[in-house]
Amino acid sequence: QVQLVESGGGLVQAGGSLRLSCAASGRTFGRNAMGWFRQGLGKEREFVAAINWNGSATEYADSVKGRFTISRDNAKNTVYLQMNSLKPEDTAVYYCAADSRPLYFQSPNRNIQYEYWGQGTQVTVSS
Repeated sequence: QVQLVESGGGLVQAGGSLRLSCAASGRTFGRNAMGWFRQGLGKEREFVAAINWNGSATEYADSVKGRFTISRDNAKNTVYLQMNSLKPEDTAVYYCAADSRPLYFQSPNRNIQYEYWGQGTQVTVSS
């Protein structure tokens, strides 16, 4: 059974930092794109960042460019999201996602590209 488990969320003041982790189990994703999405209260799920299979390509939502960094460690089957200069509008449940297609990295900002999803971790940024 494939599982994606997010961790690292919490409460932080505006301007602070958090590092989210997403650990995969049940299969390896070393040749698959991974992404982060978020969903604020009463809002639709939105794209945050994505990374291709070996980390040579990344994509970010305009709202997080320059503040968030996505990375991966294929040996640990884990993807990370370093979030700096956090703002109250970053408050949301953050979800990790994995594409089932090897080497594919087309339109990674679309949630339909991802087959596997984690349960989410809450990030709350206070003003």
